Amino acid sequence: MYIPAHFDEPRNEVLHQMIASHPFGVLVSHGAGGLDANHLPFHLDPAQGALGTLHAHVARANPVWRALADGDEVMVIFSAGDAYVSPTWYPSKHEAHKQVPTWNYMVAHAHGRITIRDDERYVRGVVARLTRTHEAAQPAPWKMADAPADYIDTMLKAIVGLEIEITRLEGKRKLSQNKDVRDIRGAGEALKAGGSDAVGDAMLVEAAAREK
Repeated sequence: MYIPAHFDEPRNEVLHQMIASHPFGVLVSHGAGGLDANHLPFHLDPAQGALGTLHAHVARANPVWRALADGDEVMVIFSAGDAYVSPTWYPSKHEAHKQVPTWNYMVAHAHGRITIRDDERYVRGVVARLTRTHEAAQPAPWKMADAPADYIDTMLKAIVGLEIEITRLEGKRKLSQNKDVRDIRGAGEALKAGGSDAVGDAMLVEAAAREK
């Protein structure tokens, strides 16, 4: 990924938070059939390994787990938001007219080595952790014990676990940091007004930090 210095996000704790808050990632792999991309929810264990470990599962019918071998290199892409930015939102545009459209976004790339975990205990744990995390905000959170045990056992047999030890993390937060503070704030406020809260909020935080 091309990362100009002013858009670089090197802090692991920030990237971990980005992944935890936006856990639906794209697993990019390269097997005998060439490049492949699978869209999966991941659970991040930040304390497992030097940079954390990702856990997920796929349908047994998905050929990706047979196409890869333990130790193969993969990458998982996590997006924390993106938005089109109009030059008209920059106050300086109305003075010098030297602005162009752009697209702002926040992404994390987790490079790592994969291990295929075709065992019931592992996939049960992955499903349980994902369920606890994403059901927590529900008025009556669903849990695995709510379904018949034999039904859950059958469903678990139909999936295969994936464990990815992260070996390199890189992140990019393109939030108009190469612009004047007033332009960052102006575009951030316009994005917020248009409903693009993730990028808009991040730009306003960036502007406030620059104003200190």
